[in-house]
Amino acid sequence: MRTRTTIDKAGRLVLPKAIRQALCVGPGDTIEIESDANRAVLSPVRVRPGLQKERGIWVYRSGTPVNTSIPDLIDQQRERRTRELIGDKE
Repeated sequence: MRTRTTIDKAGRLVLPKAIRQALCVGPGDTIEIESDANRAVLSPVRVRPGLQKERGIWVYRSGTPVNTSIPDLIDQQRERRTRELIGDKE
């Protein structure tokens, strides 16, 4: 598909509806731009699913490093639920 669009004063351009639909992109989606001397290629950035099967086991990968250990997160959640159950609003 080939189409034309115009860059506005702020340097923005609008992807025509047919292109957005063909690429399955919408508001908030990220587009990667690769360019060389006379050409720019726009590609939608597809987020990998967080839940993937690795060696037969389902594993969640968020893509961001976590500074807290899983046991600490579980303890925090248990403590929060206990406070909710006893009505402690801290």
